[in-house]
Amino acid sequence: MDIVLASRNIKKIGEMETLLREHMSYIKVLSLDDINYQDEIEETGATFEENALIKASLPAKLGYIGIADDSGLEVDILNGRPGINSSRYSGENASDNDNNDKLLLELLNIPVERRTSRFVCAIACVFPYLKNAYFTVRGTCEGYIIDNPRGSNGFGYDPLFLCKEYDQTFAELTDEQKNLISHRGNAVQLFIQEFSKHIEVLK
Repeated sequence: MDIVLASRNIKKIGEMETLLREHMSYIKVLSLDDINYQDEIEETGATFEENALIKASLPAKLGYIGIADDSGLEVDILNGRPGINSSRYSGENASDNDNNDKLLLELLNIPVERRTSRFVCAIACVFPYLKNAYFTVRGTCEGYIIDNPRGSNGFGYDPLFLCKEYDQTFAELTDEQKNLISHRGNAVQLFIQEFSKHIEVLK
């Protein structure tokens, strides 16, 4: 069964495919490039779920089962910022370092214990040809933002996010450790449950 992950982020695609295929060996994960979808996707939603649905709807309009995730970092003392703007926090073409630098600047002189935060991942699935045949799930992972980046694994805010379970940053964890407790790993577990229910109904 082919499903299209509406993304061109190679690291995200690899992470998602690993998580999905571990429990759903019958699927083949395709990217937007695999189906020759060239247009840019405008993420105009106000929530992670809305943006994920916008992206997942595009492959569905072309006849594929479309899935997409929208994820980001919420910092409590910053009223949830950077939130849905996590990947472009310091500008549309911002690098990971640019975003991390801006975040640390905003948290300057705030002690780590007050920098409670969470990674959020919403995954949407849209089935083709069927009206209102879609669902969304959400996974989170709680932690803190530290002052100095640690680790070389992962991407985005991973080097600054100290997760409670391991007392290490996401960038210090192995892929296997991260997948067990991450926001994306938690969301995928919920996704698998919901996807299985919908497939049974649609048979």
